[in-house]
This record gives sequence, structure tokens and C-alpha cells, in this order.
Amino acid sequence: MKPLVFISTGDPLGIGPEVTVKALQNPLVQQACQPVLLGEPCSLVRAGFTDRLARLISMDACECLQDATPGPTPVGGLISFKAFELACRLASKTGCSLVTAPISKQSWALANIPYTGHTEFLREKAGKNALMMFVSGRLRCALVTEHFALKEVSSLLTKPRVLHAAREFIGALEKLNIQNPQIAVCALNPHAGDNGKFGSEEQNCLAPVVKMLNRKKVCAHGPLPADSLWLAHARGRYDGVLCMYHDQALMPLKIAAKEPIVHITAGLKFTRTSPTHGTAFDIAGKNQADESSMISAILFAAERSKQQQI
Repeated sequence: MKPLVFISTGDPLGIGPEVTVKALQNPLVQQACQPVLLGEPCSLVRAGFTDRLARLISMDACECLQDATPGPTPVGGLISFKAFELACRLASKTGCSLVTAPISKQSWALANIPYTGHTEFLREKAGKNALMMFVSGRLRCALVTEHFALKEVSSLLTKPRVLHAAREFIGALEKLNIQNPQIAVCALNPHAGDNGKFGSEEQNCLAPVVKMLNRKKVCAHGPLPADSLWLAHARGRYDGVLCMYHDQALMPLKIAAKEPIVHITAGLKFTRTSPTHGTAFDIAGKNQADESSMISAILFAAERSKQQQI
């Protein structure tokens, strides 16, 4: 019996419906799971959806989106949030996996949704230990801080926060069948602070955390300069990289990755994945979106989803 996978199709005015439908048209996806979509039907039909591809739980719009211009809107924010919220409840109840197509943070804000994104909602509703991580083949990384202004990162790096992220990352790697995983901790500053010349975060926070992990028999290295560390990881030196902020992870990962990248929220009661791109309003409705990351997200989720029927 193929497992169920719930898929929230994202902002109806972005590329979420398109990449979802294209992914469902892939034979590998159909062989791997029973997909259940939650989204706005007109946007899905416009992208080529038929009921032969998946079951659909319809999120009807309060206004017609047939001729709506792609871009951030309150209605797009409200629909995408309601679809995601219901999908999250279903995944929590069944233990089946959840895949989320891209939402617009601006649309959520316009709709007065009190969350900046998927991860923040999941952390409150589905597991306080939620950790943002990414996988592409042998490349694996996780974030200590997520969607924050760069000037705020230093003040957010506390020993408990970094230690928590490291432990969750180790646990997630073990669930990927990596025995005794070795992680490397990225420094925040150039040259790992150069003994305090370029900042004290390495000496005051990151190095003590690495020592604490080592005392607990965890194989942690660092803090190491991000540039040389990512090169070493790409060559197979470490099982994963713990990064301090968003672009420290995503920029080198997207350059180095030779396979589609899957975004995973670790630490939940169920598996949640997503593609690693946004709503791409500029190409929405033009049939130009690349579905490869969405396919990988669904296949990854299907491998880890409980077999259920509804």
C-alpha cells in the first residue's frame, strides 16, 4: 500500500500550483505515494490538474482568481495559510508526511496571519524543537537562526540556542541512517574571528558549545571559517554543517548542490518537506517553473510517511 502524503499547494498566485501539478505528473511520484492536495482549485486546474493525479481538498477563494495578477495579495495569503493549517492538522493526526509548496510571507502579512512562515507555525503547533535543515545528496546543513535581519544574528546566538540546534541536527542525521554523525559548526565571523580580532562570538559562544558536545561524545568540530568548511563538506569531510544564519547555509548549498535540494523541518511528530524556492511571482502562470525540487521533496516525504488510508 502506498503511503499518503499531504501537499499544501502554496500561494495560488505563485508557482506552487504549477510545480505541484508538474511533480504529480512524474511517474516516480505516482509510484511512491497517494498524494492528497490542499489548495485553491482554479489555480490548480489552470496548471493542468485533474482528479486522476490526486485527491483534492478544496480551499475555495472568497473572490475569483481567474484573472488575478500574480503577486502578494491578502486572498492568496489567506488561502495558502488555511490549506497549510489543515494539512498540518491532518499530518499530526495520521503521522503521514506533509509537503508544502511556497507561500508568500508578504501575502501572509497582508492577510494578518500572525506567523512569518511555515517553520514558525510548525514550531508552535507541531513541535517546539522544529529545526530548519536542507539535504542534497551528501550535502546536509541546518540553521541556528532563520528569518532574521543580519544585524540581529549576533544577539540571537546564545549557548542554549546553538546547543539545541546542534542536538536536533545530530538527531535528524541519525534518522537519515548516518551512524555517529560528525558535524562541523560554522563560525559567524571571517576567519572564525581570528582570536577575537573580528568578533567574540566564536570564543564566547560557539567554541564552548563545541566543547560541551564533545564532552557528551558528540563528534562536533569548530567553529570553522565558513568558506573552507563548506569546501571540506562538499568533499565529504563532514556529515553536516551547522550554520549560524540563512544565507551562510543556502548560498553555498545552492552553488555546490548537484542534486535537487530538499528543505526539511526536523524535530516534528511527522515529516515535513518543501522545495527550496519561493513563489516566483515573476514567472507564475508562464509554465516556466522547474519542478525538480518539488519532486525531490515529495519523494523524500513519501519514503518516511506512514501508510494510511482516508
